Amino acid sequence: MSDTTFVPTTTTPIPLGEILPWAIFAGLLMMLAIYFIGAEEGATALFSGSYVHEFVHDGRHLLGFPCH
Repeated sequence: MSDTTFVPTTTTPIPLGEILPWAIFAGLLMMLAIYFIGAEEGATALFSGSYVHEFVHDGRHLLGFPCH
């Protein structure tokens, strides 16, 4: 048998200019999700009815947002 050794090559870091747009996009999605989970109810509601509230109801309790 022959013995082979894996020698990893050096990698270059990803430039900030390539990561920044995706980080901003992910941050906006997280803010939107937190709004719908935490504040989409009552006076601040964007949609009438309680469909969004009922859809994210368990998530509200899991994350510690009071709702009733």
